[in-house]
This record gives sequence, C-alpha cells and structure tokens, in this order.
Amino acid sequence: MDSNAAFQSFLQVLPPVEFACVYGSSLHPTNHDKTTMTDYILGVSDPKQWHSENLKLNKHHYASWMVHLGGERLITEVADKVGVGVHFNPFVTWNGKLFKYGVVRMHDLLQDVQYWEKFYLCGRLQKPVHIVVDNLDVKNINSFNLRAAVSAALLLLPSQFTEEDLYAKVCSLSYMGDVRMLFAEDKNKVKKIVAGQFDLFHSMYKPFLEEYEAKKLLRLSSTANDQIHVSQDCDLSVACSIVSALPPSIRSQMSLKQGEKTKFSETGKVIHDTKINSREEAANCLHRILRRRVMVSSARQAISGFLAVGGVHATRYLAKKVTKAWKSWR
Repeated sequence: MDSNAAFQSFLQVLPPVEFACVYGSSLHPTNHDKTTMTDYILGVSDPKQWHSENLKLNKHHYASWMVHLGGERLITEVADKVGVGVHFNPFVTWNGKLFKYGVVRMHDLLQDVQYWEKFYLCGRLQKPVHIVVDNLDVKNINSFNLRAAVSAALLLLPSQFTEEDLYAKVCSLSYMGDVRMLFAEDKNKVKKIVAGQFDLFHSMYKPFLEEYEAKKLLRLSSTANDQIHVSQDCDLSVACSIVSALPPSIRSQMSLKQGEKTKFSETGKVIHDTKINSREEAANCLHRILRRRVMVSSARQAISGFLAVGGVHATRYLAKKVTKAWKSWR
C-alpha cells in the first residue's frame, strides 16, 4: 500500500471523523523504524458522541479506569477541563503496528489554528503533516497559521539567516516553554525534525517566503549548495508589517504589554493597532507570550495525558521519552 492508503486504513476501525492528519516521526522519509508509533490528530464535531461510539468499537483503546468510572463523559471532561481539549489514546496495536490518536472538537482545532488561543494544535500544524481526511478544508484555513508562523519566526531571527534557520525557528515556536523539553525530550529534536523533513518544510513555506519577498519584507538568494539565504530589513516599519500578520489574540496581548495606539476609521469605528517601540522589544514580548502559552498548554496536556492513559501506559510513554532525552544529552 502507498502511505496514504496505509494511513487511511487505520481510520476504518474508528468512527467517522471530519478531519484527520498524521504527524511526527512516521513522516520522516529516512525513518525505517518499524516500532515507531504513527501519530494522528482527529477532528470531530462532538467528542462525547464520538467517544461513545468508539467505546463500543474499541473499548480496549482507553484506560480501564476511565471506561468504568465515567466513559465518554469522563473522557471529554478530563480533556476539556484538565487538558487543552485533546484526548490521546497511545500504544494502540493494529495490524502489527503501533498507533496514537488524539481526538479534538473541530471548533477547538479551528480556533487554535486561526487564533493561537492554546498554541497546541496550531504548533502541530506548523510542521509537516499528512492530511488524510479534510471535510472542512482545514488545509486552506491553516494557511493563516503558516503565514503567522513565518511572521513570528522572522521577528525572532536576525537580519541574515538560512532557509534551514527559518524552519528551525518555526519548529521551535511550539517547544518554547514546553515542560517536556525540561527532562523528557531529545534536546536535538528541532534540528532532527527539520533535517528529516526539510523538503516538506520547503513545500509548505515557499509560497509565504515568495509572498514576503514580493512585499519587499525580505530578500532571497541561493548559496553554492542550493540552500536559500534570507536577508530581512530590521526597520521598525517592517517589524510593524510582520506583527500585523500575527493572530489577533497575540497582537492584543502585545498591545497590553507594550501600550496601544487607537485610530478611527472613516466610518468612525475604533481600530486598535499594536504599538511597537522597537523591533527588539516586540520580539522579546512575542517570545514571552508564546513561551507562556506553550508552558501552560503543555503542562495541562501532560497532566491530562497521564490521567487519560493510566499508570502503565503513562510510565511506558514517559520512559520512552526520557530514554530519547538521555541519549541526546550523552
């Protein structure tokens, strides 16, 4: 089977979904590890109803304590009230392979992709994913997320950098402040993700690089080894243009931290502009905001995940992560 058919085949044992994508190491072209888990994000309109149907089909996918003490009600409450709206079932064995899938309400997925409210799922979709089901055109909506990710990365990068540096900075956005990076993640994770999926990053972000070059916000040139070299102006006016492409919730928080300019449109409507005193100040402010959001979301999801998978699976999953981390530090 080709990869798309293989990815679709697992979904046949689950209730229907409105959106499904595969992410993570299983997409690495150089990954030949047969023990690697294939990771999915599944978007559904009503998680409680979906879990109710899935419990009838695949009760063994869930932690036994959640099944016996509350079923679909408890599953969704832990995901929503403890975590960030995503329930993960890891270490699912099917057809001789391991799978992990996270189930999220479509509304929550779209909110995070467009507005970075939790900065959890949007971070997943800033990296290469293989979309298997897309009934609501999430791929098109995600273009807002990708443009904003490029903008954030540009604000945090110096005047001269390579294409690889850009993708590494984009990739690192969702790891800033991630509690797992303190002890249970490979310290070279970002570098490995970009190196393993460079061509996928290039195909994702090339249109936005060309768009920003056309707007004269940056300049692209090729190096001897066919790597793209990027130059950007660090003027305040350019920084303002970059900030304007960030999601509204981020701009609003930057306004609160840096002060706000108020303007009036021709119709008399109040327009709020993010006030930027310097590019460096804006970059530091953005870094603090994203770090805080990632820290809160990752901590909440870590606790939710521990509860959702039960002690045995949680210990197994954590041990796997810690082993990777220790190897990377040696």
